[in-house]
Amino acid sequence: MRNIAYLIFPVLFISCSIFRTTTTAPKTEFRGVWIATVANIDWPKNPNGNTAKKKADFIRILDFYEDLNFNAAIVQIRTAGDALYPSQLSPWSKYLTGKQGKPPKEFENPLHWMIEETHKRGMEFHAWLNPYRATVDLDTLSLSNEHDFYQHPEWMVKYGKKYYYNPGLPEVREKFNTIIAELVQNYQVDAIHFDDYFYPYKIKGEVFNDSIAYKKFGLPNQNLEDWRRSNVDSLVKNVHSTIKKHKPWVQFGISPFGVWKNRDTDPKGSDTKAGQTTYEDLYADPLLWTEKGWLDYLAPQVYWSMDYPVASHRIITQWWANNSKGSQLYIGNGTYKIKNNSDKAWKRRNEIPKQLHLARNQDKIDGNIFFSAKSLMGKHDRVVNTLKRKFYPLPSHNPVGLVKTKREILQPSLASYNRHNKVLELCISHNDSVPRFLNLYRSKSGFEREDATLSRKKYLSEGEQSICLEANNIKSPMGITISDAYGNESEVLLIQTP
Repeated sequence: MRNIAYLIFPVLFISCSIFRTTTTAPKTEFRGVWIATVANIDWPKNPNGNTAKKKADFIRILDFYEDLNFNAAIVQIRTAGDALYPSQLSPWSKYLTGKQGKPPKEFENPLHWMIEETHKRGMEFHAWLNPYRATVDLDTLSLSNEHDFYQHPEWMVKYGKKYYYNPGLPEVREKFNTIIAELVQNYQVDAIHFDDYFYPYKIKGEVFNDSIAYKKFGLPNQNLEDWRRSNVDSLVKNVHSTIKKHKPWVQFGISPFGVWKNRDTDPKGSDTKAGQTTYEDLYADPLLWTEKGWLDYLAPQVYWSMDYPVASHRIITQWWANNSKGSQLYIGNGTYKIKNNSDKAWKRRNEIPKQLHLARNQDKIDGNIFFSAKSLMGKHDRVVNTLKRKFYPLPSHNPVGLVKTKREILQPSLASYNRHNKVLELCISHNDSVPRFLNLYRSKSGFEREDATLSRKKYLSEGEQSICLEANNIKSPMGITISDAYGNESEVLLIQTP
């Protein structure tokens, strides 16, 4: 402990070094949920509904996961060449307004509002985009004239019952870079997030017709498969560069399909028999991306049950823990399968708890993400209660990205203090230029024993230099710190009632 200075007013202030927690859950852990907008899976429930209902439904999702002490919402803001925010680069999404290109009524900037509401609840906002899916079906007449299908038909490849952007075209990748720059510069997103759709999942008897681009841009002696992977590599590398150029603290994460390769095609692969793999079928190489430092986090979708014969959650999770290097690693869990799958393991209420326990026992796994938001809301109460009681009883810090700039953060100060019976209202001010969270700690037996636990977090927006909060049932000392997106934390302002 550093020297302790006392100042007696209605409260007692102590400045001390950062303390550790002694909760059973990790002090720092990613707890995320995917909020899917494609096909209105999670939100909005009805694209033709009124704005008040849409807002209420989104807040209901946030409140549910805030109550579970989740700390990140991963919200799909681009589904198929569209946008759930005003943009000169993409038309409005039909999943928001009922018709592509039609602006929402009395909802001028939905993304700004969603970010603000997410941050109010102490959660990070990760903007989830689908890079290469251009349409969700072949109904091109329903597309807006602003859609790239009409603006740049030469970019499109028909495959199965959808159109895709051709990843082999440099101008496609450049367009997507511009989209990312627009988001990072204009919105206070905490991360950019891609899902598993790069080259499409293979369809028997179908050919992805990118032969002209391959002939034009492929290198001598470079086979088609390696060329396709190099195209995805270029996208990932360039997007990473674009994000860090504008805001180094904004993270970049990708959630690939769960199986990299099966062992029968590569000794380094997992002991699985997946019908398709991320490396060989989707032409994505997430191991390379983490080794190169292009990703802040990787979140493979391991949506199978613990001992599923073809693709065991246990085996795949341990494989990623042993093979992923250079970035944070989170595991994607398929909560949508609970009591909703032919695999009988999902009928048991302990399937997800077992998966979370497995992840926490792997040194290199830093958290979990649930797909999708609606999967636990209003159902599976016994599972939810187990999560709340045994896994997420208290808040946790968010992991930080690869950029870890060392900065000194000054101790916050008390701007005002009011006590009404058992409620203490505090207003805290600080002088940091790029804060992320105000952290409220509690201790039962004094901070000298370094046994404080994180009790609450408040998100601090850029430029927000003061914030107020209420604390209930004050029976023990409280400590307050300011932390930034790089993982730096201030000295503790200790508030102890007489």
